[in-house]
Amino acid sequence: MKRTPLLCLAVFTLLTHTIASAVEYTSTPEWAKPPEGQETIGNSHGDVAVSSAGEIYVSVLGGNKAGVQVYSADGKYLRNVPNAPADFHGFVIHKGADGEFIYGPRLGGQTIEKLALDGKVVLSIPASVIPDQFKKTDKNGKAFVSLTGMDVAPNGDWYVTDGYANDYVHHFDSTGKYLNSFGGRGEPYNFKTLHKIAIDTRFTPLRIIACDRANMRVVHLSLNGEFLGVVAKDLLLPAAVAIHGDLAAIGELKGRVTLLDKSGNIVAQLGANTDAAEIGNNKTEPVKWRMGIVTSPHGVAFDAAGNLYVSEYNLFGRVHRYNVVK
Repeated sequence: MKRTPLLCLAVFTLLTHTIASAVEYTSTPEWAKPPEGQETIGNSHGDVAVSSAGEIYVSVLGGNKAGVQVYSADGKYLRNVPNAPADFHGFVIHKGADGEFIYGPRLGGQTIEKLALDGKVVLSIPASVIPDQFKKTDKNGKAFVSLTGMDVAPNGDWYVTDGYANDYVHHFDSTGKYLNSFGGRGEPYNFKTLHKIAIDTRFTPLRIIACDRANMRVVHLSLNGEFLGVVAKDLLLPAAVAIHGDLAAIGELKGRVTLLDKSGNIVAQLGANTDAAEIGNNKTEPVKWRMGIVTSPHGVAFDAAGNLYVSEYNLFGRVHRYNVVK
């Protein structure tokens, strides 16, 4: 598939809110090199995460290498994770006292998985442990969840969001024991597609930062489920969030990535796309891709140095890398 030549680096800096703490990034030409024999990485409706070794993990829904693909920092395809499902809509890599693992809810599989980086299944939690009162009911009266994202707290607790069903966050301890659920569509939350979440380590005590996608906002919750307030509003369908230092990166499905400081101020916006035909859908073809310009950001992750990776909702599969300017 032919691609438009890309000859120079694009530089992204502060676009709105002129403030002293602005940050700057440069983009790289089509960062992810597909597996041998493929023109693109494959149909993607997933996420991206970075291990402590600096390898980048990308969930891919379809294609010859569906599942979780692993890339080097320079974008070279290395391998697939054995046993990793293809329906990790949202997943994270978390390193704790017991080691480093992949954690993710299966969008269609009705389970939440903990895998070693080599693919060994360590723990699988069935959605059946979540009380039916926090689930949606299908036309046959069967209760179900549609889990879209999660994160792991420093103490090992899991927080999993049901963003495509009833917009609850489900809380488990480190052993997989169900503890409680909170959120939903009623007061004070009023969530509407609580898509992905992260533990916001910028604050003491820790809190959850959540993408309330259809409400165009990002919000804070306590780890006990108290609604703490709106972090930012009027975003472009915020779909994913990652924390690094004092920054929160928000992947916006309608063609942009916004970086916020601890106070919720915009310090940078990356990859803004104003072509209505290209954004918010998964159909934009590689021939239309432009370096550093996003179409439908669906996953975001930082590496240890602060470089940012953005995975797209895209039939062909696309991952951006934005290098932080020192």
